[in-house]
Amino acid sequence: MMNQTETDHVERAAAHTIAEITQQPRVWRQVSNRAAAARDLTESLVAQQGLRIVLTGAGTSAFAGQVLAPGLRRGLRRRIEAVPTTDIVANPLETLGEDLPTLLVSFARSGDSPESLAAAQLADQLLSEVHHLVLTCNPEGQLAQRYSNDERARVLLMPEEANDKGFAMTSSFTGMTLAALLALDPSAEPTLAGRLSAIADQVFPAWNEQARDLVGHGYQRLVYLGSGALKGLAHESALKALELTAGHMVALGDSPLAFRHGPKSVLNDSTLVVMYLSNDPHTRAYDLDVLHELRRSRGAQHVLAVTADHGDEVSAQSSWVLPDAADLSDAALALPAVLCAQLLALHSSLGLGLSVDNPFPSGEVNRVVQGVRIHAFDNAAT
Repeated sequence: MMNQTETDHVERAAAHTIAEITQQPRVWRQVSNRAAAARDLTESLVAQQGLRIVLTGAGTSAFAGQVLAPGLRRGLRRRIEAVPTTDIVANPLETLGEDLPTLLVSFARSGDSPESLAAAQLADQLLSEVHHLVLTCNPEGQLAQRYSNDERARVLLMPEEANDKGFAMTSSFTGMTLAALLALDPSAEPTLAGRLSAIADQVFPAWNEQARDLVGHGYQRLVYLGSGALKGLAHESALKALELTAGHMVALGDSPLAFRHGPKSVLNDSTLVVMYLSNDPHTRAYDLDVLHELRRSRGAQHVLAVTADHGDEVSAQSSWVLPDAADLSDAALALPAVLCAQLLALHSSLGLGLSVDNPFPSGEVNRVVQGVRIHAFDNAAT
C-alpha cells in the first residue's frame, strides 16, 4: 500500500493522461466546427463512381480506421478499407496493388511516425489518382507539412489540446475519429459532437469510480469484445491496457463470436471481460448470446456490459450504461464507450505505481515510434 506522498507522486506522473481523458467532451465540441472544412473535398469525392477509401494509421490511429470502416461501408455503399500504414509500407503491392481512384485518409497524432509519411508517399507513387485527407494533431508534423499545400489534399488539424502529451493516445484518438466521421459520413448530424459530449459528461464521474473499484480486485488479464465498429474499439481498448500498464496486464481485443473459437482460452480466475454491445438489433442479439454464455461460466461480476440504454434487462442491470445513445451508430457509440477502457487502463497503471504519462522510462517503447528504417520501393523491380 502506497503512503500519501507516494500516491501524490504517482498521480503527478499521470497529470497529462488524466487531463487528456477528462477533456475529451470539450475537444469533441471543438472538433465539430473543424470537420466542416473537409466536407468540400469529401463530398465531391464520395460522389465519384469507383472511388476506394483507405483509412490508415499505425497503432491507435489504425484502430480509428477499424472503428469507422464498417459503418461507412454500410452508409456509403462503396469500397472502404482500414489498412494500417505498417502494412502499406511493408507490402505496398498487396495493399495498393489495384490502381483505383483512392481517397487515403491518414490518422496521425504527431504526423512524424516514419510509416505515416511513407504510406502516403507510396500511394502517390503507385496510384494514378489519389487524394489525401490528413487528420493530425500536430501542425508542425511532417505529414501536415507535406500535404498542407497540395491541391489534392486537405489537412484537418485537431484542437491544440488534442495533441496528447501523455504516452497513450486518448483525446487524439477520439478527436480524430469524430472528425473523420463528421467529414465522411453524410448522415452524421451536425449536433452529433454536442450530443456525444453530453453523454460522456453524464457518465464520467460514476465510471471513474467504478474503474477504480474494479482495479482493486487485482485482475491480471483483460478481454475486450465488440462486433463491427466495436471490434475496432475492442482492439484499441486492449492496446490502452497494454500500453499504460507497460505490459504487466495481458489484454486481448476480439469480436464476441470469434472469441469462442480459441481465444476464449485466455480466460482464467483473474480475467475481467468487457463487452461493448452493439446498437444494431441483429448484431446485438449475437452479442447478448455471448454475454449470457460468459456470465454463466465466469460469473456476472467478471463480465461487464458497456451498452446504450435499450430498456432491456441487460441495460437495467449494467452499471456501464450510456444514456440517450440507443439510436447512435456503433462508430459514434464507440466514442463515449471508450472512456471505460481509458479509465480502466489509467487506474490499472496507477495501481501498479507506474508513471502513466511515460510507462516506459527506459525507452523500450516510445510515444513516437523510433528505429524505423524506410526502404525505397522500386515498382519496376517487382
